[in-house]
Amino acid sequence: MTNTTGDAATRAAGAGGRARRRMPHARRREQLLGLALREFGRRGYHLTQMEHVAVAADVSKALLYQHFTSKEELFAEVVGSVVAELTGRLNAAVRAEDDSVDRIRAMVRVLFDYATDEPDAWALVIRHLDKPEVGPGLRELRDRLGAAFADLLLIRRRVDPALSPAALAVNEHRARLLVPLMYGSMLSMVSWWLEHPDTPRDRAEAMAVEFIWLGLDRLRTGERLRPAGGQ
Repeated sequence: MTNTTGDAATRAAGAGGRARRRMPHARRREQLLGLALREFGRRGYHLTQMEHVAVAADVSKALLYQHFTSKEELFAEVVGSVVAELTGRLNAAVRAEDDSVDRIRAMVRVLFDYATDEPDAWALVIRHLDKPEVGPGLRELRDRLGAAFADLLLIRRRVDPALSPAALAVNEHRARLLVPLMYGSMLSMVSWWLEHPDTPRDRAEAMAVEFIWLGLDRLRTGERLRPAGGQ
């Protein structure tokens, strides 16, 4: 005689086991975002396919598409998390300092911390920050970094009130030129340090701060190189 009750119990237990192994929606989404961050950071936006993320998560592409309807949506979600985390850290560090040069030190420290703590996110930022075709999220980060530098270095506030409107316009133009040089040099310094771990971090941080602060201080005082070939 067939033990239908036992068979049914076995099937129910098996089904229950599968149900327990199924990852909750929110946790699965978090897992997919983390793996997508790694893939985008390693391969870049254009070379990363949805299949790469699905394979990394050991799920089907169909399941991945249940959470994100396209690669564009997935990348936007990943970037949004990175931008929120990094700008949150920067804002908190800057608000804790009163002096401008200490704020620069705080920003440098946060970027070194972030690159160390979140290597996949750092790789994504470095790969895509100046590639506007990949979407508005990283453009927002770039703009926030630029605005933070312009504010922290007080480029606009350290202007002689006696300057003419034309001279003020020149200073504003110089500020716009200097901002990408500032954040570009800082990001490059952090990336260089990651590739040269034998260099003490405190030394690398100090060099980044001195390069930015002292160099710009000389520019703010009006010092300029003579044009090439000039007398």
